[in-house]
Amino acid sequence: MDDKRRLILDQALALVDERGLAAMSMRAVAERVGLTSMALYPYVGGKDALLDGLVDLLHLELGTAVGDDLADIEWPERLRALGRAVRALAHAHPSAFPLLLNRSAAAASASWVTAALRGILHDAGVGDRDVPRLARMICAFLLGYTTGEVTGGLPVVLSPGEGEPAGEPWERDGDPAAGQAEFDADLEDLVGLVGRTVRAR
Repeated sequence: MDDKRRLILDQALALVDERGLAAMSMRAVAERVGLTSMALYPYVGGKDALLDGLVDLLHLELGTAVGDDLADIEWPERLRALGRAVRALAHAHPSAFPLLLNRSAAAASASWVTAALRGILHDAGVGDRDVPRLARMICAFLLGYTTGEVTGGLPVVLSPGEGEPAGEPWERDGDPAAGQAEFDADLEDLVGLVGRTVRAR
């Protein structure tokens, strides 16, 4: 990524982190980097292109967090590491993270995530026919769950037969560790599902 483009995108992401996505404009980003709005266009295009650039930047940050040293790690731990990195990214950039689901450019720039999942599933012994379906399902969980978590969009679970909330979102409880625990449990369910798929072949 060009250094100037990276600087502009970094500042745009910082602006969104500080003030929310609605506060991001070409003018506001230009002020942060000491340029005029028109001077941004050669590097990031218009606002839509700038938003797509934020999607690219988020995926770049996610890829850096996951790292390149996972090839020698067993597939269950690689899947856990990928899942935790996605959740950490969501919590680091809660206002920008939903762009990964809402921008059409996200599909193309997320191809490395798909490749990572395909590699994990292949190494687990999942058959070629099942790899695309499982990769899509795991990707949908990782992005959907974490987006719902940081936006407050996850539903409150009701206790069976009581009709009363069993718990509010974890940040409201003042117990974010409960959110991590549930997410980790869900990751273990996914690991178990992959294992069962392999054994059923």
